[in-house]
Amino acid sequence: MDKTILRKWLKAGFIERGRLHPTEIGAPQGGIISPVLMNLTLDGLERVFSDQPRFQKQTRSGKTTKVNFIRFADDFIVTGATKELLEGEIKALIEEFLNARGLRLSAEKTRITQISEGLDFLGQHLRKYDCGKLLIRPSKKSSQHLLGQVRRVICENPHISPGVLIRLLNPILRGWAGYHRHVASKQTFAKIDHAVFWAVWRWCLRRHPNKPRHWVKARYFLGVGNRSWIFSGKLSIRREERTVRLYSLSGTPIRRHTKIKGDANPYDPAWERYFERRMDEQTVASLRGLKKLLCLWKRQKGLCLVCRQKVTKQTGWQSHHLIWRSHGGSDGMTNLALLHPECHQRVHSQNLVVMTPRL
Repeated sequence: MDKTILRKWLKAGFIERGRLHPTEIGAPQGGIISPVLMNLTLDGLERVFSDQPRFQKQTRSGKTTKVNFIRFADDFIVTGATKELLEGEIKALIEEFLNARGLRLSAEKTRITQISEGLDFLGQHLRKYDCGKLLIRPSKKSSQHLLGQVRRVICENPHISPGVLIRLLNPILRGWAGYHRHVASKQTFAKIDHAVFWAVWRWCLRRHPNKPRHWVKARYFLGVGNRSWIFSGKLSIRREERTVRLYSLSGTPIRRHTKIKGDANPYDPAWERYFERRMDEQTVASLRGLKKLLCLWKRQKGLCLVCRQKVTKQTGWQSHHLIWRSHGGSDGMTNLALLHPECHQRVHSQNLVVMTPRL
């Protein structure tokens, strides 16, 4: 890496509330340079295990030792068949790799545990139960951190209007739910919703200590049932008032994340169709994506741009980039077209050029 750019990056400092804070030691607070440097430094740790003959997955000994390596920035997990294997061979290999780069394992954050006891990784708790089922849930530490943020916002703003309070809380709740929506987090979402409701309810009671509870409920909550109340408030936007509601984690749909293939390369034309299929799955899963599909379908008058036949649910469809992403194309509507699956395959196999109709 260019050391001049690295030195400028490390000494760039950070800005908080309009004030520049220089960094004389370490990395800037919240800067992306720290995980980038760790990614560069730890590259090659995977090969340390794959180069060992007895750890290779294709061999019989590799299936017996069950050594697997998972890494994200500077956090990583190594699995093994026995505790002795991890403490003896695996830990020694990791320490040797780190010593050559001026690093060492953190004694506080490094632990060897059994999968049946569970472990926390990237804010999620991984545990394999007696029935042999592996469940991934939000960790207790992550849930407590979220509730701490919510309570801090509520305590620091005792006199603001409900609409402004909801505007402050919704990004926190929506971001946390979006991160954990791909794992088994339905029960955790319900528990956090319950805790957030009581925190907001106490905030409402403190605002009106001399009013009865049914009055507070009628003023701040929309009744949906005996047990379902929705905290709402008015928010003024451009001289208009809009009713906003507190984000509900229980209403967040659980959608499993489809892991990307390790060899996939968005700059390789051979993987163009693979990334287009992934984009189609993500498009159908959102309301904005469905609107985008409808606009494309209407722009083409419901016809495939190759065979000029109708595109329906029965025929199926696939998105096609007019300028391939591997050639610098974008995911914008001006660069997309809907084709039949057979026509899409023929376009890629025969290198055909697809033209959109003139608007």
